[in-house]
Amino acid sequence: MTESDVDPSLLLFRRQYLQLFEPDFLAWPAQKLIRSADAQTWLYKRLFDESRNPRLPPSGYQIRVLEALLSRIQRAISNGEGDGVSERLMSRLVSLRDSWLEATQEKSDSYVTFTCIPENGRLDQDASSEPTVTLLERRYLISGSRVTGFRTWEGSLHLASYLLTETGKELVKGKGILELGAGTGLLSILCAKHLEARHVTATDGDKGVVEALKKNIVLNGLGSNQHVVARTLNWGDDLEATWVEQDCKARPYDVVIGADITYDKVAIKALVMTIHQLFELRPGLRVLIGGVVRNVNTFESFRSECLSRRFSVEELGFQAKPMRQQNALFYAAAVPIKILSVSGPG
Repeated sequence: MTESDVDPSLLLFRRQYLQLFEPDFLAWPAQKLIRSADAQTWLYKRLFDESRNPRLPPSGYQIRVLEALLSRIQRAISNGEGDGVSERLMSRLVSLRDSWLEATQEKSDSYVTFTCIPENGRLDQDASSEPTVTLLERRYLISGSRVTGFRTWEGSLHLASYLLTETGKELVKGKGILELGAGTGLLSILCAKHLEARHVTATDGDKGVVEALKKNIVLNGLGSNQHVVARTLNWGDDLEATWVEQDCKARPYDVVIGADITYDKVAIKALVMTIHQLFELRPGLRVLIGGVVRNVNTFESFRSECLSRRFSVEELGFQAKPMRQQNALFYAAAVPIKILSVSGPG
């Protein structure tokens, strides 16, 4: 099997696997496909071979997927058809089990690779040439943790999906981008690496998150790129005569983005105050805020706070696809996810 004729279901499976999609929800390739030696060889090389893939998912996740995969292969060949079970896949499982220590794996950082295929992009291209963003994340964090910026959440994935549409790409291309509450940096890195932003300033209020964000910028080959910077920004602070004012003058912001940053009522006033100051610096700014509506009152309090300052607020009609229809950037859509477009007074 050459890279040019790989079955699309294998490519889809790989994208989900590299994003650490829950195994129960993976789009498993058909049995008639995975019982072939060619398909099993491709799966080993592209999903489990460390020599070819230095940024694989954590061992515990690999074990779960590999166990389920081998079980499916064995069922597929139980009727006597097929080429048997790959020795390399079985050996890899044994090796992973021998080396894996659950206690040390549970709270270690994990490589997570997001495949960022544009809205009208090809889904059948060589796996190695697909546009990606790879991040180091703390996948064990849960929503509501004291510091949530060490992993990527659904609101960021939804906003990223919008930015990959033709409308979204046009919004970013050649523009100066400021991200608030950047966390792991998916959106900022996407804009800088694949969407041709002129300049990106990624910010977060937690110094530890910003240091991790800087590492993710380097991880994606942008470390020497002066067009991408990561800085600490505390919402509600006066921006006059600060690095933000200087940065905005040197590299004017055109678009402000933020995702999963409207979950805390206490922080919303400070967030909107910062947006207000940014409008004072750049009256023509476009602001896009995405978030999961876990609590309607909390999300609506952001809209209300914006309206109280005479901002214009519009909800974009961009809907999340059901998981089974997603081909890249996989995320749950059972809970409503919204994107609000905010512009300044007047």
